[in-house]
Amino acid sequence: MTITELSAVLGEIAPLLIGGWIQKIHQPSEHALTLEIRVPGKTLSLLLSANPRAARVHLLHRRLPNPPAPPPFCQFLRAHIQGATITHFEQVRNDRIVLIQLQTPQDQYILVVALTGRHANLLILNSNEIILSSVHPALSTAGQRYCPPTLPPLSKAILKEQPLKPPILHGQEETSFPISQAIEAHYTHLEDQHSDDQTQQAQTGAIRKDIKKLRRRIEAHVKDLEKMAQYQEYKRYGELLKGSVGTIHKGQSSITVTDYFDDQLPDLTLPLDPAKDFKHNMDDYFRKYRKYVGAERELRPRLEEARETLTTLEKRLNQMEQGGADPSCLYPPIIPRISKTRVPTSASLASPASPYRQFVSQDGFIILVGKHANQNEELTFKEARSHDWWFHARGTPGSHVVLKCDKGTIPPRESIHDAATLALWYSDLKKSGKGEVMYTPKKFVKRVKGQKKGAVIVTQDQSVWIHLEPARLSRLKTSKPTS
Repeated sequence: MTITELSAVLGEIAPLLIGGWIQKIHQPSEHALTLEIRVPGKTLSLLLSANPRAARVHLLHRRLPNPPAPPPFCQFLRAHIQGATITHFEQVRNDRIVLIQLQTPQDQYILVVALTGRHANLLILNSNEIILSSVHPALSTAGQRYCPPTLPPLSKAILKEQPLKPPILHGQEETSFPISQAIEAHYTHLEDQHSDDQTQQAQTGAIRKDIKKLRRRIEAHVKDLEKMAQYQEYKRYGELLKGSVGTIHKGQSSITVTDYFDDQLPDLTLPLDPAKDFKHNMDDYFRKYRKYVGAERELRPRLEEARETLTTLEKRLNQMEQGGADPSCLYPPIIPRISKTRVPTSASLASPASPYRQFVSQDGFIILVGKHANQNEELTFKEARSHDWWFHARGTPGSHVVLKCDKGTIPPRESIHDAATLALWYSDLKKSGKGEVMYTPKKFVKRVKGQKKGAVIVTQDQSVWIHLEPARLSRLKTSKPTS
């Protein structure tokens, strides 16, 4: 916002807000606050944003979503200025800084809204202009006296109200706050566009990452199939050995037999393990043939599926790079985290089921739930990575729940509620249908030495209050991770 634009919007809203009292405070994003201000006959929502790309002040005409738990700055403001009355609402001369003077029964405060580009910040001062806290602590130090970037002292820098005539807004509906409405529409469009760009970048990065994984997987499957192909004739060799019973003894390194499966009846020399007798050598040939059959049965479909998925992803990536994909269509994480590819053996042709209960959140994140104490221990300290998110019903026995995330990813709100719902459902609070669930990155979960398995200490956590919702539970119970 320019100084003139800031003066215009303050001239529109300040006369009405002075005398109002703050009844609610929220922090919908990292650098933005919303204040619900009660004035005679109505409640107005004021947005104060210190986002360097979109620093602004205006009234809101729509409700913004809030995080599950209030950030520290929001908590501080709720403790000190919620219920305060606005006594003065003005702009520092020749600058993009707004001072909101507040009165509580106990003290006076000043809320500073600095819309100064990359140094934008929101600060709360006491009556002596000492900084108590800020939304961006790196730009200011608590305990120091606030010094605005302009030269005049703070006490002399406040302008008297000089409302500017609001500009003519073409194409806008008639409203009591046309400047606020125009600013909100403009920045909402910019933020949506920025969000779309970020979404597309994230999706493109995820697709490239999954393409890389698929290519490695395809290469591993091809190598494994080539390795197993050498055992294709081993069933025939085993049958030929079977006809030589009684002629093979320990210590032999080979045997020459007639190949009755060939019309020419050639002699065929088969290598033997000198440390093994006839039966074990014959069983080795049949076992290796079963490995070939198992590889063909298990790996061949996986290879074809991986190739089809790779073609789909490469096509999707090309569309996104050419601008032909809809950024609102989120790319799901369809490639699961895999360990080193292993060739199936005769003892493991049927893939064992995961030991944990598995679910998929509304946003496509994998959720794992332990079934008993031993599994809880293994899930938390072997399966979960430090950046995965860990959930548990607070103050009661229950399953450990892990929400799988990529490094640096903050899970969406719905995924948090899905995982918390499962933590409540698989706990002793299930019958009550409601309760508090704690959650934290797994790195803050520690073992308790000398205690039974599954006992942990959480060094840092947040919490969410959950009511079991039948629709959410039904969706989760029918969800299934992509194999």
